[in-house]
Amino acid sequence: MPNQSKSPMKRKAKMYIAGLAGLGLIVLVSIYNCTSSESRQANGQKCFFCDFAHRRQGPPPVLEVETAEYVIFKDKYPAAKHHYLAIPKEHFDSLKALNKSHVGLVRRMEQGMMEFLRSKDVDPKEAIVGFHLPPFISVRHLHLHGIYPPADMSFGNRISFMPSFWFKKSNDAILDLEGRDL
Repeated sequence: MPNQSKSPMKRKAKMYIAGLAGLGLIVLVSIYNCTSSESRQANGQKCFFCDFAHRRQGPPPVLEVETAEYVIFKDKYPAAKHHYLAIPKEHFDSLKALNKSHVGLVRRMEQGMMEFLRSKDVDPKEAIVGFHLPPFISVRHLHLHGIYPPADMSFGNRISFMPSFWFKKSNDAILDLEGRDL
C-alpha cells in the first residue's frame, strides 16, 4: 500500500521538475534572443516581419489575411495544428511599446484573428490568443498568437503559452493598454 501512495507523488514531483526545466529553458532562450544582435531592431536593422507585412522580401509566408493595418499568416514553427500570427504593418517591438492609443489596433488584430480562426472551423473561445512579453519574445515585432487545439501542444509549449508574466491573453493585454498613459 505505501508504494501506491508514493507513485502519484513521484509523478507529481517529476512533472514539477519537468515544468521548472521547461521554464528554465524558455528563460535561457529568451535571454539569448534578447541579446542576439540579429534580433535587435535598433539602429536601422532589418525586421523580417516588416518585410513580410509589406511584401518587400521573399519568400514571405502565405498571407492568410491582409488589411490596411495587419496581416495574418501561419507560424513557421507551429505549436499546434492551427498556429497563426497577426502582426501589424507598422513596426512595434512588443506589447510594451504600446499605449492607450493602440487599443483599437490590438482589438482589430484580436477580432481579425478570431474571425480567421472561425473560418478554419475553430471556436476562438477554445483557442489560445495572446502575446508574449519581453524579454520572452522570439521576434522583436509585435505579434499576436492564435493557437488551436491546446491539446496538441507539447509540455514546453503549454508552459510558454500559459497566462503568466511572460504571456498575456489578448483580452488581458487590451485591459492593460486601456490603463496606460498616452
